[in-house]
Amino acid sequence: MATGGIGDLAGIGKLTELRKRIFFVLFALFVYRLGTHIPVPGVNPLAMADLFNQNQGTILDMFNMFSGGALERFSIMSLGIMPYITAAIIFQLLQHAIPSLEKLRKEGGEAGRRKITQYTRYSTVGLATFQGIGVSSALMSQTAGSGMGLVLDPGVGFIFIATLSLVTG
Repeated sequence: MATGGIGDLAGIGKLTELRKRIFFVLFALFVYRLGTHIPVPGVNPLAMADLFNQNQGTILDMFNMFSGGALERFSIMSLGIMPYITAAIIFQLLQHAIPSLEKLRKEGGEAGRRKITQYTRYSTVGLATFQGIGVSSALMSQTAGSGMGLVLDPGVGFIFIATLSLVTG
């Protein structure tokens, strides 16, 4: 059996591509896990911990599980990937309801697919902004069982900073 042929060189290229993809996934997981430990500015961490201790076994606890613990710490990664998934589902449905999007999907080829992906990303930012405003507004009105407010300095400034942190996260 001969070694050092052209087939061996093609196999080496595949391994480096696989290695790059594995390192990217590991790096992305590292960044996400690091981001789940960075809290949104202006949130009282003791009151948040108290709130989640009181609500163990409820739907709030289940949402926290799906966010990898980011919701309990109200970290910058609390929204997770849900705005993108929601936007993607909305655009999948809109492609069947709006003729121009359906035409773009069917006849646009690769360029049409890229355009729909671009629309999906823009709507993701819009949905994340909407969700960030809703979550930060709701958080301002909540208190933990000990009577402590969850937000240190409630107001428009908190909503702006929290929304900006959640959207960029």
